[in-house]
Amino acid sequence: MKPKNRSGWFKYFLGKTWMKLNGWEFEGNFPPEGKFILLCSPHTSNWDFVYLLAIMFMMRIKVSWFGKHTLFKKPFGGFMRWLGGIPIDRRNTYGVVDEIVERFRTRDDLIIAITPPGTRKKTETWKSGFYHIAHKAQIHLLLGYADYGKKKAGTGPSFIPSGNIKEDMDMIREFYKDIRGAHPELESTIVLREELSN
Repeated sequence: MKPKNRSGWFKYFLGKTWMKLNGWEFEGNFPPEGKFILLCSPHTSNWDFVYLLAIMFMMRIKVSWFGKHTLFKKPFGGFMRWLGGIPIDRRNTYGVVDEIVERFRTRDDLIIAITPPGTRKKTETWKSGFYHIAHKAQIHLLLGYADYGKKKAGTGPSFIPSGNIKEDMDMIREFYKDIRGAHPELESTIVLREELSN
């Protein structure tokens, strides 16, 4: 079933042209209808997000994403918002998870793309906000990827987190284990801090 929150044909053309010019292929499953979180991994380059946006455009999915508030200053602020950007001040993270959960509860068609490490540098853990948002709001996590080794970008399985963090993360780890980022040496370890503390 096709989602209601469809983007325009210009973005479709833009995404398809970008993929073709760069010699990349799209593959994957059509996203769940309505609202979900799109995970973007591995994240080792600014271009990762461009490829994920391109495939969302190709599927005519209207996706939102969070970016540093400094990206939305003139002269590019309007363009960033047109691409789906939502400015966020990372210096003030208090209540961000609950705020996003409330957005999902009050919307029927919200889609937000998140890069779990939160940085292009190698980290020992993923940030767990995406998981808690999806679990609290009871929405799907859709596993998206940009595989530089195969020059393919797409989407994999989707699921609603069960609350069993280790089992759910094992599923995520299994999916991403053979997918390589632009800089494999910078790929973050796919584990949440909550798993290490148990």
